[in-house]
Amino acid sequence: MVRVCQSTIIDAPIDEVWAILRDFNGHDRWHPAIAFSEIEGGEPVDAVGSVRHFRLNDGGELREQLLALSDKDRRLSYCLLEAPLPLMGYVASLRLKPVTDGDATFWEWRSEFNPPAHRRDELVKLVTEGIYQAGFAAVRALLRRRNAGAPVEARPSPAIVAPTSSASVPLVASRAAAETTHAIVVERYGGPEELQLRDIALPPPAPGEVRIRHTVIGVNFIDVYCRTGFFDLLRPPGVPGMEAAGIIEAVGPAVSGFSIGDRVAYACPPVGAYSERRNMAPELLVSLSDDISDETAAAGLLKGVAASFLLHDVHAVKRGDIVLIHAAAGGIGQLLVQWARHLGATVIATVSSDDKARIVERLGSHHVVVYSRDNFAEAVMRLTGGRGADVAYDAVGNDTFAGSLAALAVRGHLVSFGQASGPIGNWDIGRFASKSLSISRPNYAHYTDTPEKLGTHVTRFFQALRQGVIRVEAPTHYDLADAARAHRDLEDRRTTGALVLVPRA
Repeated sequence: MVRVCQSTIIDAPIDEVWAILRDFNGHDRWHPAIAFSEIEGGEPVDAVGSVRHFRLNDGGELREQLLALSDKDRRLSYCLLEAPLPLMGYVASLRLKPVTDGDATFWEWRSEFNPPAHRRDELVKLVTEGIYQAGFAAVRALLRRRNAGAPVEARPSPAIVAPTSSASVPLVASRAAAETTHAIVVERYGGPEELQLRDIALPPPAPGEVRIRHTVIGVNFIDVYCRTGFFDLLRPPGVPGMEAAGIIEAVGPAVSGFSIGDRVAYACPPVGAYSERRNMAPELLVSLSDDISDETAAAGLLKGVAASFLLHDVHAVKRGDIVLIHAAAGGIGQLLVQWARHLGATVIATVSSDDKARIVERLGSHHVVVYSRDNFAEAVMRLTGGRGADVAYDAVGNDTFAGSLAALAVRGHLVSFGQASGPIGNWDIGRFASKSLSISRPNYAHYTDTPEKLGTHVTRFFQALRQGVIRVEAPTHYDLADAARAHRDLEDRRTTGALVLVPRA
């Protein structure tokens, strides 16, 4: 059994918020995921025991039953009867309380359910972000429109949408989804050959969504992990990609703060960036100022955010530290080299060739080791007079893990944030006691899963760019249709810096 609890403050009187939420058949007026809803048998909307049948914008259909409702306590609970997802035993409750300091409302939304073990994280994220956080944002937007005197949309008529699961994409547009867009689709886990250009359905933006026309799309090693199934962020058939920049070309209802023509970027789940256009929740977007180009954002945002939390949160690099950085000529490696040096660290970089060594030297690395020729662990000990590195940033995995441990100083910290050469295998934790070593395996999503967390790193990254602390080198370009070639080049280590995909105009 897992339990999910989310809460927020709504800047509105409690009676106004409760009037919206107590209508068990009113969610389709405000929740961005719901296209149509009806109470079975014509029961009142607040009748305990009534069953709500609703259809999602992606075509999925669900049935929920109202279990309890109290106007006195401003609380209701309900359970899931039928759903296309394995949320077994799902029971949820909503509770409102007045905020004592001011005319605002505290809203708590909690649930418990039994997911399959292999899909636990995916379904918890879906409930947390796709249901609760999206609902909070949509109710805020509804209340803002009401207070501004804007008309509130009536309940829509039933829509016919090609049915899909929450993790797959409709490959053919239905009558309700008249538009299509080109996208790279993974129909089954596997090699780069599984990245195929397809037409997929593109419905109008739902309430609380905007549509983005991508101009540049970032390619990252996490996309490889999604393609192979190592990360379960993508379930076939699905569209990979977590980073892109572009222009807003349509705005759905219940959206504020963004307009058609705005330049934006993002670097976060859900996957789907390998496409000409897509719909996104606006709270996931970053506005781009004139001094940040689309190319820089798409090539550097995800890597810059990662470098920010790796250097400041996972291990806070300080002046005098000795920092070992593997794959230093890669996209994130280049940022780590520049940023760590600016923080006052002595940077030892490893690369696979002399050409890459020259790139890293230009970026300011104090020492460069070509690990295809030299034993980098021995080199680190030699360069540090036997002391070793305070921290090692290792995205290579199997080929470098043992050497990274050997290269660390007493109480050194190994940050393993990737496995380009394969999994690291099983290790006896007792061996780490010989030097009191610590090991981290940071997950990008855990440092970026709220707008507040993400915003901290985006701000820090953009400031570093503007101050000249770091620079994003011009990326290698591929047509969107050549995504498979981009993945092959990335996996074969034939590239330096960032890779981007460019949709055809």
